Amino acid sequence: MIWFVRHGETVWNVENKICGATDSPLTERGHAQAVETGEMIKKMGIKADAILYSPLSRAKDTAAHISEICGIPMREEIRLIEQRFGKYESTPRDGKEFHEAKKQFLNRYDGGESMFQMAQRIYNLLDELKENGGDYILVAHNGIARVVHSYFNEMTNDEYASFGVKNCSVSEYRFE
Repeated sequence: MIWFVRHGETVWNVENKICGATDSPLTERGHAQAVETGEMIKKMGIKADAILYSPLSRAKDTAAHISEICGIPMREEIRLIEQRFGKYESTPRDGKEFHEAKKQFLNRYDGGESMFQMAQRIYNLLDELKENGGDYILVAHNGIARVVHSYFNEMTNDEYASFGVKNCSVSEYRFE
């Protein structure tokens, strides 16, 4: 079983900027969201073997709040780092050009990482977790949420490019 948690609100989320692999910290609200999510996970009785988190501070800090509340050990997983969006990092998140660029799965965004490259590392991680067995909470980013969702669900290119989850949302996925 996998539970995917997107990190809490960041400074650049508030400013409507694409964070990508740029390390934008959590806001006070983001920390509060992470605490609320940890309390919700505990109340739901979710038991996981480990929390795996992206090395970016927004995911690490979110994971730390959840770990402290739920008593679940956490460890960094480098493959969960957000996609490098190259020339689009720090540009408006709702930009039309960026939305269209996300449909071009081989595009590296002038210095970034393609959707295929990101999907390979996330699919490889999910394959390993499936093979190892156990239950995990993954704390990462919206771009990673898109890939995780596509691993478990059939999606069109348009659905994939438009998919997103809210800060500190919890999504459940089961290996078949």
